[in-house]
Amino acid sequence: MIATKAPLRKSEAVTWNFKLLAHHELGGFGGMGEGMSIQTARDGRRILWLAHESAPKNFTAVDVSDPRKPKIVVQTDLPESFMRSNSLELTGDIMAVAYQTQKVGQKPAGFELFDVSVPEQPKSIAFVDASGPHSRGIHQLWFCDGEYVHLAGGATDFKATHPLDDQFYRIFDVRDLSKPIEAGRWWLPGTREGDSVQPPQRHKKPLYDMGFRAHNTNVYPQRPNRCYLGYIDAGMFILDISDKSAIKPICRFDNSPPYHGFTHTVLPLFERNLLVMTDESVVDDAADWPKLVWILDARDETNPIPIATCPAPSLDSFARRGGRFGAHNIHENVPLPTSWQSDQIIIGTFFNAGLRAYDISNAYQPREIAAFVPPAPPLAPRGTIQLNDVFVDEREIVYTVDRHAGGLYVLEMDF
Repeated sequence: MIATKAPLRKSEAVTWNFKLLAHHELGGFGGMGEGMSIQTARDGRRILWLAHESAPKNFTAVDVSDPRKPKIVVQTDLPESFMRSNSLELTGDIMAVAYQTQKVGQKPAGFELFDVSVPEQPKSIAFVDASGPHSRGIHQLWFCDGEYVHLAGGATDFKATHPLDDQFYRIFDVRDLSKPIEAGRWWLPGTREGDSVQPPQRHKKPLYDMGFRAHNTNVYPQRPNRCYLGYIDAGMFILDISDKSAIKPICRFDNSPPYHGFTHTVLPLFERNLLVMTDESVVDDAADWPKLVWILDARDETNPIPIATCPAPSLDSFARRGGRFGAHNIHENVPLPTSWQSDQIIIGTFFNAGLRAYDISNAYQPREIAAFVPPAPPLAPRGTIQLNDVFVDEREIVYTVDRHAGGLYVLEMDF
């Protein structure tokens, strides 16, 4: 169990209702991003595709057919040191990978489609250029139906009213894989030069002004005419995308101020009329605490109402442990056959507070039911673990990754 009074030592591990099956350092390139997807290869192998947090690596494929013995299948390099491929998604044998640069104007920036039918030999199909004098490219993408790529990124023809507001929601039609075509776009009014409304008011503390820009762009087959959009310092939106050329906002929920922004993920639980929303911790040593997992009542989708937050890990135990502390991402019920689906259990990452699982069967009183905090990896720059993302497959095998050095952890649920 987790200490609630005395701070944990950096070497101290927590394993409660998770069982560690394997740990893989990924050839010494264990700084991992937010892209995780599982492919059932044509020869029957299960391949986990992973995006890296930063250069030099682009993506890594790991054979997890036996989750106790993960094996690297392929590991690719980025063409430039100033790039990152933070996000990827896979449908069948087609994978989409996002490319973002450190500064505007750098190239290449955009997204790329790959044929991974032979996992050892990924083949590029098409590259969509999103570079430009005011663009850093694509930060995140969602590709689950084989037809459209939904993404958060910049564009050659988009100049933001503030440099932190440079990425917005875009949709690309990829039904012709060799010729992706933009089908629609939406941005927060006031964030583009030339808009007819004033720019949004910045968050008051410069430390916490992270930008009014898009992040996760989730679209599900249960309601394919809706996008559940995290928009960082603007909160979350539900968008009507039934006409992709004329996207309309249905609602906005924004908790900041008084909180510190960076809305990351919006997960709809359709049969329960709930939304699960996360705010990402982006400042070390809990300077932007609290960053939480929120439960919202969405019976009226025009007016979502917060009804609970998932119990946060102990501030005393983790705030000064090193690095970031707070919520980040959750398992998103990705609508693919290889993804676990649950509207009762939420599993999410908390950086130095590791991985947490919550029972939300009573949405008004979520309960923590499991935790996993591995010891600090060797060469961890903050001296602690920084679990960044999580994916659960249909076998209920849990995969989580470290942002800086630790690589891949494979777990089994004990609840």
